[in-house]
Amino acid sequence: MTLVEKADQMAEHAHEGQTRKEAPIPYISHPRAVAQMLKDYGFSDEVVAAALVHDVVEDTPVSLDDVRRELGEEVAELVEAVTYDDSLSWEEKREKYIEAVRQAPEGAKAISVADKIHNAQSFMTGYRAQGKAMWQNFNRSRDKKLWFEEEMLKMLRETWQHPLVDEYAALVEEMKSLEY
Repeated sequence: MTLVEKADQMAEHAHEGQTRKEAPIPYISHPRAVAQMLKDYGFSDEVVAAALVHDVVEDTPVSLDDVRRELGEEVAELVEAVTYDDSLSWEEKREKYIEAVRQAPEGAKAISVADKIHNAQSFMTGYRAQGKAMWQNFNRSRDKKLWFEEEMLKMLRETWQHPLVDEYAALVEEMKSLEY
């Protein structure tokens, strides 16, 4: 089994029974979409594998040590860089995340921005179906969500040049224009 296949299997098992916030679809569709985006841009198998498991430490019982043991040190380091610290408040968690991604290698930036792109695309799809009720799916207000998206975008523009950053910027602008 290849590294990407092992990562896909780990993610599928870890996210079994979970669904997306935006729609009642299996959660595994999200990491697979993020991974496919990065594969399409030619990122390494390690980055694609890390994209597949980018949420397992945060959202499932799988530990970073499990990721390291099954998928290797490089994948674990990428996952660690894009994992929120749930011991912090919402704002502190996001500030720490932004700084972790700022200091992280290109692969972690790619996973982070592809994750944000897919989340924004999913939000926009949900918004078209549910209207402004979509904003209720988040733990913080529209203003806080947009603050985070804008801070992520600012950091990415300062640290990394890639077409994914431009795609994310367009989605952030679109989200800002939505009624709430």
